Amino acid sequence: MSANSAEVSVVLVKAGRTKIRYAATLLHDDGTRLAVRAPWAGDGVRDFGFVRFEAGDVFTEYYWRDRWYAVKEVRSAAGALKGWYCDVTRPAVLTGTELVVEDLDLDLWRSADGTDVRRLDEDEFAESGLAARDPGAAAAAVAALTELERRAHDPGFTVLLG
Repeated sequence: MSANSAEVSVVLVKAGRTKIRYAATLLHDDGTRLAVRAPWAGDGVRDFGFVRFEAGDVFTEYYWRDRWYAVKEVRSAAGALKGWYCDVTRPAVLTGTELVVEDLDLDLWRSADGTDVRRLDEDEFAESGLAARDPGAAAAAVAALTELERRAHDPGFTVLLG
């Protein structure tokens, strides 16, 4: 199913609470993979050192109902590709116009040219207590990060998003 300018609310949940909610345009939903587009929804500039997210940036976000991650293509306001920010999450759930994704703390960054692939927030994941609370989810999260890292080193990374 493709959608022309259908609006959804993306809800990122972390530790049982809504971390952020923002409006996005649903670009595609084939029953397994969803794609949405949204402007940078954060407050102000977020400078990670290796990339800056700022007003005007556009995120094309890919979510799966059967994968434990989401991949967000990040472009500047001028359209220049900055790279991909990947979140390890539980599989996405779309109910009506609300797309809910539970963040499991692990992240991965891949630069536009593919030369910078880095794991992020492994300390937060360890401190989250997920391994003790839900060992199955913790194992799925670690496996997802490993898969994302493997895929991120592939020169055809964008093709792998399908």
